[in-house]
Amino acid sequence: MPLVAHTDLPTFTRLAEEGETVLSGNTALQQEIRELHIGLLNMMPDAAIAATERQFFRLVGQSNQIAQFYMHPFTLDALPRGAEGRAHVERYYESFEQIKREGLDALIITGANVTQPDLSMEPFWEPLIEVIDWAAENVTSTLCSCLATHAVMQFRHGQRRQPLGFKRWGVYDHRVLDRSHPLVAGVNTRFDVPHSRFNEINRAQFEAEGLKVLVESDQAGPHLAVSEDGFRIVFFQGHPEYDIISLLKEYKREVKRFAAGALDTYPPVPENYFSPRSQAILEEHRERVEAALARRAPVPDLPEALITSHLDNTWHDSAEAVINNWVGMVYQLTHIDRRRPFKDNVDPSDPLRSLRGGH
Repeated sequence: MPLVAHTDLPTFTRLAEEGETVLSGNTALQQEIRELHIGLLNMMPDAAIAATERQFFRLVGQSNQIAQFYMHPFTLDALPRGAEGRAHVERYYESFEQIKREGLDALIITGANVTQPDLSMEPFWEPLIEVIDWAAENVTSTLCSCLATHAVMQFRHGQRRQPLGFKRWGVYDHRVLDRSHPLVAGVNTRFDVPHSRFNEINRAQFEAEGLKVLVESDQAGPHLAVSEDGFRIVFFQGHPEYDIISLLKEYKREVKRFAAGALDTYPPVPENYFSPRSQAILEEHRERVEAALARRAPVPDLPEALITSHLDNTWHDSAEAVINNWVGMVYQLTHIDRRRPFKDNVDPSDPLRSLRGGH
């Protein structure tokens, strides 16, 4: 159902131009459709802040539920931002104090760039803990993406992420481990998810804390897990929100960093993402870049136009299905005591008890 453009955030206009259903605030008020208010704690850096809005807004807006979605983006003051990023936040974002006053039905927390060897040394550490502690008492469900998952596992469960020694980067095949959980109802038993990280929380770490891993990859490890009660916190370790070009854009940035001397070695291509033809083009581009650097000549641009038409998105439908289930569960549970596990909020006579965790 539709997103509601209740502010002048440019993301709403961009999504409408892409064909997404976006209602004006006045139109939404004239319809007798239930509202869901979903927060987006956007911790991404300035260069990715708007793209991250679009990715998560799009996933929520495409979920097939009978509700109007009011998205409430906010961020943490402790995160470093340039002039453009600060201006975007000041104009379009809500404050955490406003979020607390008005309340949310659900919360999404994005990843973030890190600069310290221990997450507890990051400037966002204490403010992030405050948000998650508030959400645990006031929000039906919190969905943590990538870095947010690692942070929650460290401060709430004492499980520190493990360095991989390399970058887990690409699109990986996953399988559903527990087909009975409502979050994966109707989802393909095997599906792809993009990953982009240097660290991981492994399955043993989740299970040691009584958390349940629902979706896992033999190569990339756990992707989707849930808190002890089954729904209060949902953990993503991959990036199902990514656009089809997200990994290409990230690869392009890494190549630029190498050309600028910020990386010692040329970046590898993301795994299972580029076609053989595209990989050949990128290998030729690598040779041109290295030759230009050797001659101290200008570095050629990456030939994106030759690559984009050969990219495949093999993860969005499954990502949309999981988010659809998540939103559906939030929709059903927002009127129930949020302090109780969702599986204990089951009325045996309720025809939707399977969605609520009953049998």
